[in-house]
Amino acid sequence: MGRLAVADRRALLLAAASRIIARDGIAEMTTRAIANEAGMPQGAFHYCFRSKDELLVELMRATVDDLVTRSSAAVTMSGDLYETIRISLRGLWENVVDPADKQLALYELTTYAMRNRDLAALAESQYHGYTLAATGFLEAVAESTHIDWTVPVPTLARLLVSVVDGLGLNWLADRDDNAAHAVLDTFARQLAGCAISR
Repeated sequence: MGRLAVADRRALLLAAASRIIARDGIAEMTTRAIANEAGMPQGAFHYCFRSKDELLVELMRATVDDLVTRSSAAVTMSGDLYETIRISLRGLWENVVDPADKQLALYELTTYAMRNRDLAALAESQYHGYTLAATGFLEAVAESTHIDWTVPVPTLARLLVSVVDGLGLNWLADRDDNAAHAVLDTFARQLAGCAISR
């Protein structure tokens, strides 16, 4: 591997760690395994990160930040309110499950963080980020369709996170796209029922 900036090396190491977690589980994610997966000597890992836990914190932060950024962008005007929500939820869903190994890694990382006293705040921060993403999504829908939500947005955001998060785990178990889309479409109709025109 030629000369790379530290930021580029860090990005490669983060991607490698995510692949290892999804493929082999977090127990197999050693600094040596991460460096090997990234095609770097082990010393490169320690040049970029002080510890494996520092990498895990950065991996979670980067993944959640990306989801927050893409959530509002998922909103697409398409006909009436229900259709806009339905199409937009499917766009949000694709951001969650593509690639599937990223979502699997996140579930495993969340469980690891909740079991590790030094990283316990990481899981809370992760779900705070998810709620921010859901809030941005709901606000973008309201702005695009000129509606107000009849249920407080924090409650709807938490509901949205719960539906998508639970559906994600279910989908990872059976990979049934049609069933997942049916759930999203049903939820879109329920969300549309929580809106009134301005």
